[in-house]
Amino acid sequence: MFNQKTLENSEPIVEEEVSLKYAYKVILFNDDWHSFDEVIAQIMKAIHCNREKATSLTTQVHNLGKAVVFEGELQQCLKVSSVLEEIALHTQIES
Repeated sequence: MFNQKTLENSEPIVEEEVSLKYAYKVILFNDDWHSFDEVIAQIMKAIHCNREKATSLTTQVHNLGKAVVFEGELQQCLKVSSVLEEIALHTQIES
């Protein structure tokens, strides 16, 4: 998003708003063979979050078919994805 300001008798000054979003994200897909408790536990292990957050993410995955469960640098995303896949959860890393 750009915001343009003009000072009297001068050129416009353009300020750029910078987004600090991470370049990569881990997407977790819903399946029919893992229980809620299994997925919650694995999310907690993968992203080091509390049960409440893991439950919320698991519910999103269940209701929407998939959800972003982590955003970060590529190396971090690879680690998170690897932990989730330890129990054969299906993940995808996107940029």
